[in-house]
Amino acid sequence: METIIHYFETIPSLHRSLILVGGITFFWILEGALPLFKFNYKKWKHAFPNLFFTVTTIIVNFSLAFLLLKSADWVQVNNFGIINWLPEMPLWLYVILGVVLLDFFGAYLAHFVEHKVKPLWMIHLVHHTDHKVDTTTANRHHPLESMIRFAFTLFGVFVVGAPIAIVMVYQSMSLIFTQFTHANIKINKDVDKALSYVIISPDMHKIHHHNMLPYTDSNYGNIFSIWDRIFGTYLYLEREKIVYGVDTFPDEKTNSSLVELLKQPFQGYRKPTNVD
Repeated sequence: METIIHYFETIPSLHRSLILVGGITFFWILEGALPLFKFNYKKWKHAFPNLFFTVTTIIVNFSLAFLLLKSADWVQVNNFGIINWLPEMPLWLYVILGVVLLDFFGAYLAHFVEHKVKPLWMIHLVHHTDHKVDTTTANRHHPLESMIRFAFTLFGVFVVGAPIAIVMVYQSMSLIFTQFTHANIKINKDVDKALSYVIISPDMHKIHHHNMLPYTDSNYGNIFSIWDRIFGTYLYLEREKIVYGVDTFPDEKTNSSLVELLKQPFQGYRKPTNVD
Protein backbone atom coordinates (compact mmCIF):
# COMPACT_ATOMS: atom_id res chain seq x y z
CA MET A 1 0.00 0.00 0.00
CA GLU A 2 2.85 2.40 0.79
CA THR A 3 4.30 1.79 -2.67
CA ILE A 4 0.94 2.60 -4.28
CA ILE A 5 0.56 5.77 -2.23
CA HIS A 6 4.07 6.89 -3.13
CA TYR A 7 3.32 6.33 -6.83
CA PHE A 8 0.14 8.42 -6.74
CA GLU A 9 1.88 11.18 -4.79
CA THR A 10 4.05 11.80 -7.83
CA ILE A 11 2.03 10.28 -10.68
CA PRO A 12 3.30 11.77 -13.96
CA SER A 13 0.85 13.64 -16.19
CA LEU A 14 1.73 11.18 -18.96
CA HIS A 15 0.49 8.27 -16.85
CA ARG A 16 -2.78 10.07 -16.11
CA SER A 17 -3.21 10.70 -19.84
CA LEU A 18 -2.55 7.03 -20.55
CA ILE A 19 -5.30 6.04 -18.11
CA LEU A 20 -7.73 8.27 -20.02
CA VAL A 21 -6.73 7.20 -23.52
CA GLY A 22 -6.26 3.56 -22.52
CA GLY A 23 -9.69 3.43 -20.88
CA ILE A 24 -11.50 4.91 -23.87
CA THR A 25 -9.65 2.57 -26.24
CA PHE A 26 -10.31 -0.53 -24.12
CA PHE A 27 -14.04 0.11 -23.68
CA TRP A 28 -14.40 1.27 -27.31
CA ILE A 29 -13.12 -2.14 -28.44
CA LEU A 30 -15.21 -3.98 -25.85
CA GLU A 31 -18.35 -2.17 -27.04
CA GLY A 32 -17.82 -3.67 -30.47
CA ALA A 33 -17.54 -7.19 -29.05
CA LEU A 34 -20.24 -7.07 -26.35
CA PRO A 35 -22.72 -4.28 -27.17
CA LEU A 36 -25.65 -3.66 -24.87
CA PHE A 37 -27.59 -1.82 -27.57
CA LYS A 38 -26.90 -2.20 -31.29
CA PHE A 39 -26.85 1.46 -32.26
CA ASN A 40 -27.35 2.39 -35.89
CA TYR A 41 -24.75 5.15 -35.99
CA LYS A 42 -21.38 6.20 -37.30
CA LYS A 43 -19.34 5.81 -34.17
CA TRP A 44 -16.60 8.30 -35.01
CA LYS A 45 -19.15 10.95 -36.05
CA HIS A 46 -21.03 10.43 -32.78
CA ALA A 47 -17.77 10.56 -30.82
CA PHE A 48 -16.57 13.89 -32.24
CA PRO A 49 -18.43 16.30 -29.89
CA ASN A 50 -17.87 13.96 -26.95
CA LEU A 51 -14.12 13.80 -27.57
CA PHE A 52 -14.05 17.59 -27.97
CA PHE A 53 -15.56 17.92 -24.50
CA THR A 54 -13.08 15.34 -23.23
CA VAL A 55 -10.29 17.65 -24.37
CA THR A 56 -11.88 20.71 -22.73
CA THR A 57 -12.32 18.70 -19.51
CA ILE A 58 -8.61 17.84 -19.57
CA ILE A 59 -7.67 21.49 -20.17
CA VAL A 60 -9.82 22.73 -17.29
CA ASN A 61 -8.58 20.10 -14.86
CA PHE A 62 -4.91 20.42 -15.76
CA SER A 63 -5.12 24.23 -15.64
CA LEU A 64 -6.54 24.16 -12.12
CA ALA A 65 -4.59 21.16 -10.82
CA PHE A 66 -2.23 23.40 -8.83
CA LEU A 67 -5.18 24.35 -6.59
CA LEU A 68 -5.75 20.68 -5.72
CA LEU A 69 -2.08 20.24 -4.95
CA LYS A 70 -1.86 23.31 -2.72
CA SER A 71 -5.12 22.43 -0.93
CA ALA A 72 -4.10 18.82 -0.36
CA ASP A 73 -0.72 19.93 0.99
CA TRP A 74 -2.38 22.48 3.28
CA VAL A 75 -4.83 20.01 4.89
CA GLN A 76 -2.00 17.53 5.43
CA VAL A 77 0.34 20.07 7.03
CA ASN A 78 -2.43 21.51 9.21
CA ASN A 79 -3.99 18.15 10.08
CA PHE A 80 -7.33 19.43 8.81
CA GLY A 81 -10.35 17.44 7.62
CA ILE A 82 -12.45 14.43 8.55
CA ILE A 83 -9.91 11.65 8.00
CA ASN A 84 -7.27 13.59 9.94
CA TRP A 85 -9.57 14.05 12.93
CA LEU A 86 -10.36 10.35 13.25
CA PRO A 87 -8.37 7.96 15.46
CA GLU A 88 -5.25 6.47 13.93
CA MET A 89 -6.07 3.68 11.49
CA PRO A 90 -4.28 1.31 9.09
CA LEU A 91 -3.08 2.99 5.89
CA TRP A 92 -5.37 0.90 3.68
CA LEU A 93 -8.43 1.98 5.67
CA TYR A 94 -7.28 5.60 5.61
CA VAL A 95 -7.06 5.47 1.81
CA ILE A 96 -10.40 3.71 1.31
CA LEU A 97 -12.21 6.12 3.61
CA GLY A 98 -10.62 9.09 1.87
CA VAL A 99 -11.65 7.85 -1.59
CA VAL A 100 -15.20 7.00 -0.48
CA LEU A 101 -15.68 10.46 1.03
CA LEU A 102 -14.18 12.23 -1.98
CA ASP A 103 -16.58 10.23 -4.13
CA PHE A 104 -19.42 11.77 -2.14
CA PHE A 105 -18.31 15.40 -2.45
CA GLY A 106 -16.69 15.30 -5.88
CA ALA A 107 -19.25 13.10 -7.62
CA TYR A 108 -22.50 12.33 -5.80
CA LEU A 109 -23.09 15.75 -4.20
CA ALA A 110 -21.96 17.67 -7.28
CA HIS A 111 -24.21 15.56 -9.50
CA PHE A 112 -27.20 15.84 -7.18
CA VAL A 113 -26.90 19.63 -6.98
CA GLU A 114 -26.62 19.91 -10.76
CA HIS A 115 -29.96 18.19 -11.11
CA LYS A 116 -31.69 20.33 -8.48
CA VAL A 117 -30.43 23.84 -9.33
CA LYS A 118 -31.96 25.09 -12.59
CA PRO A 119 -28.96 26.95 -14.09
CA LEU A 120 -26.68 24.04 -13.23
CA TRP A 121 -29.12 21.58 -14.79
CA MET A 122 -28.93 23.51 -18.07
CA ILE A 123 -25.15 23.17 -18.00
CA HIS A 124 -25.29 19.48 -17.07
CA LEU A 125 -27.90 18.93 -19.78
CA VAL A 126 -25.11 18.63 -22.37
CA HIS A 127 -24.17 15.32 -20.77
CA HIS A 128 -27.74 14.01 -20.79
CA THR A 129 -28.69 14.88 -24.36
CA ASP A 130 -26.58 12.10 -25.84
CA HIS A 131 -28.97 9.69 -27.56
CA LYS A 132 -26.33 6.99 -28.05
CA VAL A 133 -24.62 6.58 -24.67
CA ASP A 134 -21.24 4.90 -24.97
CA THR A 135 -17.81 5.24 -23.40
CA THR A 136 -17.19 8.57 -25.17
CA THR A 137 -20.21 10.00 -23.34
CA ALA A 138 -18.29 9.71 -20.07
CA ASN A 139 -16.56 13.07 -20.44
CA ARG A 140 -19.24 14.84 -22.47
CA HIS A 141 -19.33 17.81 -20.09
CA HIS A 142 -19.65 21.45 -21.04
CA PRO A 143 -16.51 23.39 -19.97
CA LEU A 144 -18.63 25.21 -17.39
CA GLU A 145 -19.57 21.88 -15.84
CA SER A 146 -15.93 20.83 -15.73
CA MET A 147 -15.26 23.93 -13.63
CA ILE A 148 -18.24 23.20 -11.37
CA ARG A 149 -17.14 19.60 -10.83
CA PHE A 150 -13.62 20.78 -10.06
CA ALA A 151 -14.97 23.21 -7.46
CA PHE A 152 -16.85 20.41 -5.69
CA THR A 153 -13.76 18.21 -5.71
CA LEU A 154 -11.69 21.05 -4.28
CA PHE A 155 -14.30 21.54 -1.55
CA GLY A 156 -14.14 17.80 -0.87
CA VAL A 157 -10.37 17.90 -0.43
CA PHE A 158 -10.77 20.49 2.35
CA VAL A 159 -13.65 18.76 4.12
CA VAL A 160 -12.20 15.26 3.82
CA GLY A 161 -8.63 16.35 4.52
CA ALA A 162 -7.25 14.26 1.66
CA PRO A 163 -3.53 14.36 0.84
CA ILE A 164 -2.58 14.54 -2.82
CA ALA A 165 -1.95 10.77 -3.08
CA ILE A 166 -5.56 10.00 -2.11
CA VAL A 167 -6.82 12.75 -4.43
CA MET A 168 -4.93 11.17 -7.34
CA VAL A 169 -6.18 7.67 -6.45
CA TYR A 170 -9.73 9.03 -6.37
CA GLN A 171 -9.42 10.89 -9.67
CA SER A 172 -7.87 7.88 -11.42
CA MET A 173 -10.63 5.58 -10.15
CA SER A 174 -13.28 8.15 -11.05
CA LEU A 175 -11.99 8.34 -14.60
CA ILE A 176 -11.99 4.57 -15.08
CA PHE A 177 -15.42 4.11 -13.50
CA THR A 178 -17.10 6.81 -15.56
CA GLN A 179 -15.79 5.19 -18.76
CA PHE A 180 -16.91 1.77 -17.52
CA THR A 181 -20.43 2.81 -16.49
CA HIS A 182 -21.11 4.70 -19.73
CA ALA A 183 -19.65 2.04 -22.01
CA ASN A 184 -22.20 0.35 -24.25
CA ILE A 185 -21.33 -3.11 -22.95
CA LYS A 186 -23.59 -5.97 -22.00
CA ILE A 187 -22.97 -7.62 -18.65
CA ASN A 188 -25.00 -10.51 -17.25
CA LYS A 189 -27.97 -8.98 -15.41
CA ASP A 190 -27.35 -10.90 -12.20
CA VAL A 191 -23.70 -9.90 -12.19
CA ASP A 192 -24.59 -6.27 -12.85
CA LYS A 193 -27.16 -6.32 -10.05
CA ALA A 194 -24.66 -7.85 -7.63
CA LEU A 195 -22.04 -5.24 -8.53
CA SER A 196 -24.56 -2.45 -7.90
CA TYR A 197 -24.65 -3.24 -4.18
CA VAL A 198 -21.06 -2.02 -3.89
CA ILE A 199 -20.17 0.03 -6.96
CA ILE A 200 -22.02 1.88 -9.69
CA SER A 201 -22.65 -0.80 -12.31
CA PRO A 202 -23.21 -0.05 -16.02
CA ASP A 203 -26.96 -0.74 -15.87
CA MET A 204 -27.33 1.29 -12.68
CA HIS A 205 -25.84 4.37 -14.29
CA LYS A 206 -27.61 3.94 -17.61
CA ILE A 207 -30.93 4.12 -15.75
CA HIS A 208 -29.84 7.65 -14.83
CA HIS A 209 -29.65 8.40 -18.57
CA HIS A 210 -33.28 7.39 -19.16
CA ASN A 211 -35.11 10.30 -20.74
CA MET A 212 -37.87 10.72 -18.14
CA LEU A 213 -38.30 11.35 -14.45
CA PRO A 214 -38.01 9.94 -11.89
CA TYR A 215 -35.17 7.93 -13.45
CA THR A 216 -33.26 10.98 -14.69
CA ASP A 217 -33.09 12.11 -11.06
CA SER A 218 -31.69 8.88 -9.65
CA ASN A 219 -28.45 6.91 -9.37
CA TYR A 220 -26.15 9.93 -9.08
CA GLY A 221 -23.07 8.05 -7.89
CA ASN A 222 -19.87 7.57 -9.81
CA ILE A 223 -17.75 4.95 -8.01
CA PHE A 224 -19.64 3.67 -4.96
CA SER A 225 -23.37 2.97 -4.80
CA ILE A 226 -23.50 3.51 -1.04
CA TRP A 227 -24.48 7.17 -1.39
CA ASP A 228 -27.53 6.51 -3.58
CA ARG A 229 -28.69 3.82 -1.19
CA ILE A 230 -28.14 5.94 1.93
CA PHE A 231 -29.94 8.99 0.53
CA GLY A 232 -32.74 7.08 -1.20
CA THR A 233 -31.87 8.09 -4.77
CA TYR A 234 -31.42 4.54 -6.07
CA LEU A 235 -33.94 3.36 -8.67
CA TYR A 236 -34.12 0.28 -10.86
CA LEU A 237 -35.41 -0.03 -14.40
CA GLU A 238 -35.08 -2.98 -16.76
CA ARG A 239 -32.37 -2.22 -19.30
CA GLU A 240 -34.75 -2.98 -22.19
CA LYS A 241 -36.94 -0.02 -21.15
CA ILE A 242 -34.15 2.55 -21.11
CA VAL A 243 -34.46 5.37 -23.64
CA TYR A 244 -31.51 7.73 -23.75
CA GLY A 245 -31.74 11.50 -23.89
CA VAL A 246 -34.00 14.09 -22.27
CA ASP A 247 -37.66 14.16 -23.25
CA THR A 248 -37.87 17.95 -23.28
CA PHE A 249 -34.84 18.24 -25.62
CA PRO A 250 -35.67 15.42 -28.08
CA ASP A 251 -33.98 16.64 -31.27
CA GLU A 252 -31.10 14.24 -31.80
CA LYS A 253 -29.66 16.26 -34.69
CA THR A 254 -29.44 19.38 -32.54
CA ASN A 255 -28.06 17.37 -29.63
CA SER A 256 -25.30 16.01 -31.86
CA SER A 257 -24.08 19.42 -33.02
CA LEU A 258 -21.04 20.76 -31.19
CA VAL A 259 -22.10 24.37 -31.76
CA GLU A 260 -25.59 23.69 -30.40
CA LEU A 261 -24.19 21.82 -27.41
CA LEU A 262 -21.93 24.75 -26.54
CA LYS A 263 -25.01 27.00 -26.58
CA GLN A 264 -27.28 24.52 -24.77
CA PRO A 265 -26.73 25.84 -21.20
CA PHE A 266 -28.05 29.24 -22.23
CA GLN A 267 -31.39 28.05 -23.58
CA GLY A 268 -34.70 28.25 -21.73
CA TYR A 269 -35.06 25.91 -18.76
CA ARG A 270 -37.07 22.73 -19.22
CA LYS A 271 -37.15 19.77 -16.90
CA PRO A 272 -37.83 16.15 -17.90
CA THR A 273 -41.37 15.00 -17.18
CA ASN A 274 -42.57 12.20 -14.95
CA VAL A 275 -43.27 8.79 -16.33
CA ASP A 276 -47.03 8.22 -16.68
